[in-house]
Amino acid sequence: MSDLATTTSPELDAAMERHRVELTGYCYRMLGSSFDAEDAVQDTYVRAWRAYGKFEGRSSLRSWLYRIATNVCLDLLNAGNKRARPMDLTAPQHQASAVLNERPEVTWLEPVPDGRVLPQTADPAEMALAKESVRLAFVAALQHLPPKQRAVLILREVLAWKADEVAQLLETTVASVNSALQRARATLSGQALRPSDPADPLDAEQAKLLEQYLSAFEAYDITRLTALLHEDAVLSMPPFDLWLRGPEDIAAWHLNQGIGCKGSRLIPTTANGLPAFGQYRPREDGRPGHVPWALQVLEVSEGRIVGLNAFLDTARWFPLFGLPEELDEAHEVQ
Repeated sequence: MSDLATTTSPELDAAMERHRVELTGYCYRMLGSSFDAEDAVQDTYVRAWRAYGKFEGRSSLRSWLYRIATNVCLDLLNAGNKRARPMDLTAPQHQASAVLNERPEVTWLEPVPDGRVLPQTADPAEMALAKESVRLAFVAALQHLPPKQRAVLILREVLAWKADEVAQLLETTVASVNSALQRARATLSGQALRPSDPADPLDAEQAKLLEQYLSAFEAYDITRLTALLHEDAVLSMPPFDLWLRGPEDIAAWHLNQGIGCKGSRLIPTTANGLPAFGQYRPREDGRPGHVPWALQVLEVSEGRIVGLNAFLDTARWFPLFGLPEELDEAHEVQ
């Protein structure tokens, strides 16, 4: 029997807390929502506490928590929760006829702070894989998988569990796990995932690109900004289903419907293993200072920006990412 069978309450709390970040990352990949992932982990811990008297240590505490977390996520997914990006729902529009259409019935894929889902590791390869597996495009692609296939693929491909370990967790056979993994891989291969480089402060080329982007956006030099975009770059703005493709339409949008962004300030952060910025627009009443407008998550590949994702629900995102409620004159000077 595991030593945890005689663990005291504070020790059990500490033992479970050591797994919080990796469990949150797992639940986020399953659910596509940072808030749902946090709730799922909390539910996992509540269930674990209630059932701990029956835990006999036949598996590790970590494996046991993953089993509970998987059941929590499967319950949520079987209730119909599915996350989407604008690109999953509509064709791209052209700026001249673009309409901001909010879809309240759609449950959007949500961004997540790196610190909530990426465990610290000294292994660069492990960190690169972890960032790759929470990027927006990958998590969106996971939404096309049935719940159990999603769990199998994450456990096998992302977390490197063995087939027999996954079979034990899901209370099924190794053959069933291997079959589910094969079907999941086939589905993902048809999603045409666009590559995007993880945020890497040690990458001089990426740092230069982000510095150029920040400078161009704050100067609202749209010519300089669009020169940084890939020819197939896309702009999306959840909760609106609008998305635009290509530097020409993206430039036209910023100079017309999006002209209110002129004079914005950006605060660097990271989300989903990708570079990101908190965007603050000038106050509409003319007073000094800037107020939250969007969490921009950038997808970068081969030295160019391939995705501009502007999440507009700042009341949700800015507190989660620890971004200021507003920028005052002190920030202006900086």
